[in-house]
Amino acid sequence: MRGRGVLALTLVLAGCVVGPDYTRPAVDAPKTFVYEVKDAADTANTQWWKQFDDPVLDQLIAEALANNLNIKVAVANVEQAAGVLTQTRSSLVPQVGYSGAAGRGRVSESTATPQLSAGIPNPQSSYEALLSVSWEIDLWGRIRRLSESARANLLATDEARRGVILSLVSSVASNYLTLRGLDEQLAVAKRTLGAYGESVRLYQLQFQYGQVSQMQVAQVQSQYETAAVQIPLLESQIAQTENGLSVLIGRNPGPIPRGKSVYDLVQPKVPAGVPSELLTRRPDLLQAEDNLIAANAQIGAARALYFPTISLTGAGGSSSTQLNNLFTGPARVWSYAGQLVGPIFTFGAVSGQVAQAEAAQKAALYSYQYSIQNAFADVENALVANQKLIGQQAAQERLVAALKSYAQLATLQFNGGYTSYTTVLQAEQSLFPAELQLASLRAQVFSSSVGIYKAMGGGWVVEADKMTADTAPPPATRSTGMPPLF
Repeated sequence: MRGRGVLALTLVLAGCVVGPDYTRPAVDAPKTFVYEVKDAADTANTQWWKQFDDPVLDQLIAEALANNLNIKVAVANVEQAAGVLTQTRSSLVPQVGYSGAAGRGRVSESTATPQLSAGIPNPQSSYEALLSVSWEIDLWGRIRRLSESARANLLATDEARRGVILSLVSSVASNYLTLRGLDEQLAVAKRTLGAYGESVRLYQLQFQYGQVSQMQVAQVQSQYETAAVQIPLLESQIAQTENGLSVLIGRNPGPIPRGKSVYDLVQPKVPAGVPSELLTRRPDLLQAEDNLIAANAQIGAARALYFPTISLTGAGGSSSTQLNNLFTGPARVWSYAGQLVGPIFTFGAVSGQVAQAEAAQKAALYSYQYSIQNAFADVENALVANQKLIGQQAAQERLVAALKSYAQLATLQFNGGYTSYTTVLQAEQSLFPAELQLASLRAQVFSSSVGIYKAMGGGWVVEADKMTADTAPPPATRSTGMPPLF
């Protein structure tokens, strides 16, 4: 009965944990997004990039998830955080060790005070083998709070890894769509340059026969060079985009395969969701909350320093001057002890640590709140950009159609002698940049869809995580309570 009473008392004392328990702060989340799309689809938990219906893009994303070095770094960081948690939790249970020693020595027999009693051999040998046990009784929960903090840091590190996956998939898709937009702009420039080159050839022939003036030839030539100067610029942008994509997918810089053009890609559906769902969908918000949990637990660990620390130590084994007698009964040795250590006057050493922990918790809280507000703004910006870019693209298509009609009519009037070539030149000079802008806008509209999925997060990160080559160790169970001992 006495043993059960001692055990019960120990369990009660072990259940004492100083410091505040974590509770999620209240969040003032709007019910809907301002620029919410009415026909949104439930696609947040799917591999949304497949909606573009471009197998090349699918392959590039799969290759990036398998080979990207930033993901490998993030996985290594998770492994490191898991090791810290294991190390911290180990202090909750007794630590068992062993030691062994063997030696031989001789002392001086010529000193004024004899070093050895009569009959003791000189030199002499010594042998020792011990098993030791030590345990810090976590009465006030200092170690448990440190374990809670380490577990939250592990979860935060894993969310950072998931954030890398989110950014990687979004970056690969955005860069690929930008690349296809640049390809289309280059095609427009080359097509326009070819048409202008044919005009230069015809006007030079007409000039030779006196049908047009040298000024008109110069005008046509200037138009040709205006298109020509765009080609090296676009080719440079294409090469740089290809190099950036190569690094993202884990390759050395080089060419990137192409799939469908910006005219053949399929526009993805806008994912459905409400603002409050971002708290559990976006990795950066979960990471910020885990950092808050870790900082909150550090307050308890710091406050526990006000209370005494109780440690138990013990050792048992054998010690002998003869190796063959080392494990006999007379050679046995043992010891046990308890230690109580506590502060009296620390002159701010403990209170300073508590103040640091409380200030760190406040900073983590404000950072969490800021991250939430920033997440809401990210989604709103992505939604409004998508809507307005779609409208801008439609207007640009109408502008290109009007400028094409204008250029055709101006050419007909010039050929009939009803207007000067300046009118034709103005029409074609307006059409060329408008066509370039239209190709760019098509790519931007697709990229804005990528931005929405990135801003809203979702279960698609889990789907992408399954495609990574390196797998992080299983993170600790997400909970706001105290961590289990094992």
